[in-house]
Amino acid sequence: MSFAKHDIDWARWIAAVLELEGHTVVFQEQDMRPGHNVVRQMQLGAAATRTIAVLSPTYADRPYPLSEWAAAYVRDPAGVERTLIPVRVKECRPPGLLAAIVYIDLVGTDRDEAKQRLLRGIDMERPKPTEEPPFPGG
Repeated sequence: MSFAKHDIDWARWIAAVLELEGHTVVFQEQDMRPGHNVVRQMQLGAAATRTIAVLSPTYADRPYPLSEWAAAYVRDPAGVERTLIPVRVKECRPPGLLAAIVYIDLVGTDRDEAKQRLLRGIDMERPKPTEEPPFPGG
């Protein structure tokens, strides 16, 4: 999880939803315990399969989130492996290179819709139709 401290409530919620669904999450409150080396723990997080970036107006202005999402971006600049998955939690425009990455948008959603979007967005499988759409021809 990569986030600005102003968004810790969102990061807690996202981490909990993902862990309750069986995903493993590296999250500083659980994974940076007394006695740990902070830099080593950050390196473990940076080496994770995917980085969830909690997007808000303050996210891009902070140095630690910048290094976290940049590490994920460098490993997969074309987005083929979906190493960096931004999750927009407050109205903002992702800056620079982040603007090219499709994000999960939770802005303006209620809890159930946000959870559904989050889980659907991190799923590695391509979503398939559950039913045939209306025929567009005459």
